[in-house]
Amino acid sequence: LDWQQYSGKWNLQTQGQALGAGTWTGIATGELWTWGLGSSGQLGHGNTTTYSSPVQVGALTTWAEIAVGGQFSLSVTTENELWVWGYNAQGNLGTNNTTVYSSPVQVGALTTWLKVAAGGYHSLAIKTDGTLWGWGYNNSGQVGDGTTTIRSSPVQIGALTTWLSISAGSYMSLALTTDGKLYAWGINTNGQLGNGDTTNRSSPTQVGALTTWDKISAGKGFTSATTTDGKLYAWGLNTNGQLGQGNTTNYSSPVQVGTLTTWSKVTTGNYHSVAIKTDGTLWGWGRNTNGELGQGNTTNYSSPVQVGALTTWLETIAGQYHTVATTTAGTLYGWGRNNLGQLGNGDTTNRSSPTQVGALTAWSVLASGYAAQHVMAVRTEAT
Repeated sequence: LDWQQYSGKWNLQTQGQALGAGTWTGIATGELWTWGLGSSGQLGHGNTTTYSSPVQVGALTTWAEIAVGGQFSLSVTTENELWVWGYNAQGNLGTNNTTVYSSPVQVGALTTWLKVAAGGYHSLAIKTDGTLWGWGYNNSGQVGDGTTTIRSSPVQIGALTTWLSISAGSYMSLALTTDGKLYAWGINTNGQLGNGDTTNRSSPTQVGALTTWDKISAGKGFTSATTTDGKLYAWGLNTNGQLGQGNTTNYSSPVQVGTLTTWSKVTTGNYHSVAIKTDGTLWGWGRNTNGELGQGNTTNYSSPVQVGALTTWLETIAGQYHTVATTTAGTLYGWGRNNLGQLGNGDTTNRSSPTQVGALTAWSVLASGYAAQHVMAVRTEAT
């Protein structure tokens, strides 16, 4: 399997398929499962019930792209349809209204959607033609259309047709182009846009001059990204050591995390970060009040610390105060805050070390986010 991370979600494509613009061909499809907070219908089960164990959303087995916002969810099917549900007061579902939906509803009739990302109250998407689209809350310019006007329907961002991946954080957005350039826009109070200042941007602005950016993730006031040569960078808010610099100093430009060149994937939560190295080990740093770093304690760490001894971690995603991850065997683990069942263990007990979620395997695509207290996951086969 070949993976590409965007904020709050994972995009699963079969081995060898390009990650650029194109339709879903040869996609590994799957069932969609959700759990955790359901108060705004964000779990997609036709109700507002909170579930502490995974529950399948309908009977479709063609779910591919998924993204989790504050209290809403997005998904693209293998037919390139866009489906949304949950909280919608800021037009963040793109349905041209502010109606809350507790079951998936399609956004228009287009079959040209490819990738999605969700922030607290805004959404981003890339179409099969490589164009970039945004909608929802826009107070800081996070939609990216050069305004601060709330958009309840998708609007195109600029004219480029070379967008590759996207990430939506707290009132900010990130996007990567096919030529390895990184762009950021939205709120910049803590330097999270990486431009060396604290000025908001309402349109995409290139971050430095690097053209080797690879994986990107936007959290709450901070950003992390890897490069194609295995380096890890972070910038923005650092009050809990979430930038991995061994301190709590904010940075308004990208700073490298250590000197290693073995970082593969990174994900950012509310105040913590989690990353996987090329050797399959899992690492975390930042806030750990709820055990979200998986260290068996609640001590904050301002530099990366390894999570257990496993070397078979495949994917991970950081939620508000929790973390979930899969292994190469397809097993699913969760740890951190669990007051709303977001760990999927059938209870509301916090875990400070990775705990397996049930006995099911074949878990693949994961989605949560910095503002999320629910989780979505795709299983690529039934057992």
